Amino acid sequence: MNYVSQIVFALVLIAGIGYFAANLKRLIRNIRLGRDLERTDRKPERWKTMILVALGQQKMVVRPIAGILHIIVYVGFIIINIEVIEIIIDGLFGTHRVLSFLGGFYDFLIGSFEILALLVIVSVVIFWIRRNIIKLRRFLFSEMKGWPKSDANIILYFEVVLMVLFLTMNAADYSLQQLGSEHYQQAGAFPVSQYLSNLITPLGESSLILIERSAWWLHIVGILIFLNYLYYSKHLHILLAFPNTWFSDLNPLGQMNNMESVTSEVKLMMDPEADPYAMPEEGDEQDVAKFGASDVGDLNWVQLMNAYSCTECGRCTSECPASQTGKKLSPRKIMMDTRDRLEEVGKNIDANNGVFKEDGKQLLDDYITREELWACTTCNACVEACPVNINPLSIIVDMRRFLVMEQSAAPMELNNMMTNIENNAAPWPYNQMDRLNWRNE
Repeated sequence: MNYVSQIVFALVLIAGIGYFAANLKRLIRNIRLGRDLERTDRKPERWKTMILVALGQQKMVVRPIAGILHIIVYVGFIIINIEVIEIIIDGLFGTHRVLSFLGGFYDFLIGSFEILALLVIVSVVIFWIRRNIIKLRRFLFSEMKGWPKSDANIILYFEVVLMVLFLTMNAADYSLQQLGSEHYQQAGAFPVSQYLSNLITPLGESSLILIERSAWWLHIVGILIFLNYLYYSKHLHILLAFPNTWFSDLNPLGQMNNMESVTSEVKLMMDPEADPYAMPEEGDEQDVAKFGASDVGDLNWVQLMNAYSCTECGRCTSECPASQTGKKLSPRKIMMDTRDRLEEVGKNIDANNGVFKEDGKQLLDDYITREELWACTTCNACVEACPVNINPLSIIVDMRRFLVMEQSAAPMELNNMMTNIENNAAPWPYNQMDRLNWRNE
């Protein structure tokens, strides 16, 4: 009978990890749909950024209450799941608390896991209250209605259930240890669950074994379900925060990149020996095919990874001056729309044997409106605020470039300014003799 349990466990484990691997493969494929970008320079600085921002949660604690609570959940959930290693070994080999040979250190581990589990439950309840009772403004924007709101709550429920199952499993285990039940050797310290055990000990040994085994199975299956749910959830940042911060733009905020295609065109125009009718060299066709971005395939792969890494926390939107003054722009929505369009493109490819079939849609207009793009002041407040170094501004700028350079669709105010610069060498409508007259306005 024990072998049957081990076989079932192995099959469940293989199915869970296999499905996760398939989703991970799809995720990587979608990210690689973006344009190539070299982002491996300054490696020591990149490692430092990742350690401070992703691992150290440096930007989370800028808002102390949410930051500290998030650190508790983050540290608690990650450390507690070290115990999953033991569960996997026990499940595959039919052992029970196989790491108990660690003695006093094992007692310390289980005891600290339990305290962290309790703190995680408390923190998650506070997060739920902030979202659903207090209703903080940044959680009430239009892009947070429907699935995004449900997704945030589902994750909170998941975390509470997993922590409760962990404590219930330990409570039943502790009771069985006290009863001297076979297969339940004395191991571990239970500073929290020992009090829960008082409620279930009177149920008797057979009921306690049923509770312990049920909680054990539900706990590990729940973790596998949670792992595979990540792909469909904003909590994908649990996995992507580390590479996203490592590959983040290390240049000073406000320093915008030059488009190589435009630079090449300018150099060509200024080169008296260049042939204006020459065909582009092999490999350069993609660079001159389009200026800027109108769809996800025009963005680079780091921008697409940014979209998948978005935590939907809304810090970017709450800091955005355009959003604060009632403009339609929400940097969070920019990232969510990019991710949704990328997912749509990925499903299109899956449905057409690995080839994208034109669907008549694009990121521009069908997901992100021109009003949103031109509301941006390019102040970088959203980039500074993001706890995982996402850059919504880079997407906005690339889409603006497409509008201006491909469609000549800049707002009238911008066209007027450009015309003035061309004619008067200044943004104002005065000739060069009178260019200082702006001081009188």
